[in-house]
Amino acid sequence: MRQLNVVNVPGQHKNAKRYFDPTWVVNLCFVIVMVFSTMLTWREVIVLEGAYGASQRSALANVSNALDMQMQVGIDRLLFFRHTMQAALQTPLDLNILRKRHDEFDSKRALPQWRVGVDNPRTLPVYGVSDYFVNQTDLLNRDNDALHNELTAAIELGYLFRLSSHALLAPRKSWYVSRAGFFISTEAVNNEQDIVPTYYHLLMHPWFSGQQLHENHGRGVRWFTDLAPKSPNGSNVVASVPLDYNGYWFGVVMMSFPVDAITQLLIGTQQGVQERERGEYQLYDTNFKLLTSTLSTSAADRTFNRKERALLEADMARDTIGGMRLGSRYVSWQKLKHFGGVLLRIHTLREGIIGDFGRITIAMFILWLLFMAMLLVAWGVIRRMVKNMYAMQRTLQWQAWYDPLTRLCNRGALFERAKTISKLTRSQKLPFAVIQLDLDHFKNVNDRFGHQAGDLVLSHTAGLISSTIRDQDVAGRVGGEEFCILLPGSTLLQATQIAERIRQRIGSKEMLIHKHTTIRISASFGVCDALEEGNYDFEYLQSVADRRLYRAKNNGRNQVCSSDETPNT
Repeated sequence: MRQLNVVNVPGQHKNAKRYFDPTWVVNLCFVIVMVFSTMLTWREVIVLEGAYGASQRSALANVSNALDMQMQVGIDRLLFFRHTMQAALQTPLDLNILRKRHDEFDSKRALPQWRVGVDNPRTLPVYGVSDYFVNQTDLLNRDNDALHNELTAAIELGYLFRLSSHALLAPRKSWYVSRAGFFISTEAVNNEQDIVPTYYHLLMHPWFSGQQLHENHGRGVRWFTDLAPKSPNGSNVVASVPLDYNGYWFGVVMMSFPVDAITQLLIGTQQGVQERERGEYQLYDTNFKLLTSTLSTSAADRTFNRKERALLEADMARDTIGGMRLGSRYVSWQKLKHFGGVLLRIHTLREGIIGDFGRITIAMFILWLLFMAMLLVAWGVIRRMVKNMYAMQRTLQWQAWYDPLTRLCNRGALFERAKTISKLTRSQKLPFAVIQLDLDHFKNVNDRFGHQAGDLVLSHTAGLISSTIRDQDVAGRVGGEEFCILLPGSTLLQATQIAERIRQRIGSKEMLIHKHTTIRISASFGVCDALEEGNYDFEYLQSVADRRLYRAKNNGRNQVCSSDETPNT
């Protein structure tokens, strides 16, 4: 026999159609809202972080530009001094006083140490060492035809040194150190015995020896540091530039920038900034050696370990300005244009929190937490409401389709499903049987034992029917004690056998209706088949089955009737 292919045919309660559950939609919507709100908040945090970094670099740029301006003034003055000496070498002045200085130099040049021009209050004296000292040093040379012209240029430079020594700018001391064994300085050498040690000290420093042609091919300004905190003069940053003329290296012009003056400049630039926005400024040389800090003593949490220094140096190698987060600190940096070093601004987490951006970030985080809390509360309330409404909908839907006492299909649902099954079996040309059954003498049960006992009998009978029929079969209660069973794909013989099994099970069971009272009931059945009748209309088939049911009752009850001619027992 061919198998019935029933698509979406409603069965009993255990196979009832599952309706769409909207709670997962509520969950999904709230998850989407939560994810997007978090993403938007995070985007604002990223924008805020970018604005914070820009503000840090802007604050650093203001201080860096102020320091650069001071350095530029000093560098411009240093280059002016060199151009002045080169002009003096090219066109030396021919004055009697200068010729006297030449004669004085010629008379003293063999002395171990000497001074020329001490009696002239308008210029600085020239300090020198002996010919012997010069001849003993490979770096020095006094055998030059332009020696007197260089001496004249040095005396003219002394006028400029004296004029600039009282300027209220960062450079405090200036020197010209000649390879011909003499030098001039804005810092007077009071004891003649100190001339040789001073000159030797100047020669040994890298700001002089580092200006040789093979070390400074471009012949530009070079920066050097002299970190001597125990020295009476303190630490200095020195800028030096070589003096060349006609391919010959005469000497070096130098200027020192006291580190304490740079520190005061950095602190002074911060005066107009609010305390919480200041941070710490640190100045480093080209070798990333700390020169000065705006704090008197740098705290341990502000220093950089080896890994942090490597990250900073790698970042500085790629650009002239930048910033990065190192742990709880944000470090912005900028290379100085007129100084061979870099200026850093360090902002700690505490300073960031009490600042404007920190307060905005905290407020945004609190608002996000409040929004998440309200969202979760709303999710819980709405989800509970939707769940209750869905449960109510399912209950109402179930009540609309099923009989609450027997848990079988009610009359309306049975007729609706019968139409679907009838149409399917007709299209597939399959048998379609209908069983109509009625409990015998059911009224007596209600009259003798009450309606509660009658309800127990009906519920028990419905359970026996449900456990006997197949999954694809449909049973329903169509009257008080009357039931109807739809058997798609079953012939009249098969339906009669199923009806007989149900009858036997009903008749063989004793039902407990009170504590000490049991009863037995029986049922009468009427069976028909669409192929037998040649008609798939359910109402017609039910009427035929109902007619045969009454024939079974008239023939003595507790039997199955599948024919209009003779009853089946």
